[in-house]
Amino acid sequence: MIINTFSYLWKSTAIEAISELVRHGYKVFEVPISSPHCWPDEMSASSRTDARKQLEDHGAKVRSLNAGGYDINLASPAANMRRKSTDHIKDVLQLAADWDVADVVISPGTRRPMISPTIPQALGWFSESLDVLMPVAKQAGVRLLVENTPYCFRPTIGELVDLVDDVGDESFSIVYDIANAAYIGEDPVASLLSHHAHIGLVHISDTGTEVWGHDPIGTGIVDFEGLGRAVASVFSVDDVVLEIIREETPLIEVNNGIEELKKLGWRL
Repeated sequence: MIINTFSYLWKSTAIEAISELVRHGYKVFEVPISSPHCWPDEMSASSRTDARKQLEDHGAKVRSLNAGGYDINLASPAANMRRKSTDHIKDVLQLAADWDVADVVISPGTRRPMISPTIPQALGWFSESLDVLMPVAKQAGVRLLVENTPYCFRPTIGELVDLVDDVGDESFSIVYDIANAAYIGEDPVASLLSHHAHIGLVHISDTGTEVWGHDPIGTGIVDFEGLGRAVASVFSVDDVVLEIIREETPLIEVNNGIEELKKLGWRL
């Protein structure tokens, strides 16, 4: 299982967080791109090399970098804002190449909540951004994974599958976030079973329906027993990311999350 370092966002750098987690037996990680935790523009070539050496010394691997979706918008109506967004993701792709990372997670983008542009317009702008990013990702040997965030303009699994099918390239796939799906009323288990061929990674955590969360396993509405069976039958636990977000006690929450999953039948 892959461990996300999101809970360490304001406490430590990604490498420092990974160093702590490695001491407790974890080896594969997803790193959110956020300053000061991990921000490519603030990282020199020597610091990237040093970080990669530390990862190698730890026997650790960063499987994915999550480029984020709040500060950037690949579906912005403004061409210069799309350029800023693609430039940022290009930097993330270069870091992925420097660290030998397989996947970079992106958001499709957002629309203004009042007097929104049409979906075809947003799709067109996103497509323009993707035309810029796909060649860079391929050159870096990195796969782009688009995520089902509740605030994006394509939040459902069906909409993301349509995006992936329209692109029709093995370098472009989906990261399916279980908590995000449950929060908007989607059935994560049914969705994984139906669309696993389009999914490259799965993010797991719990949530309620009134408050959007990435909460400890078993504290919300997600059916983790059913999800575990689905992962075992059509997916791989090696492609599942534990993304519980709790700033106060991140290591305890990761350990507890793993133990809860085992109790619910997950083979970890």
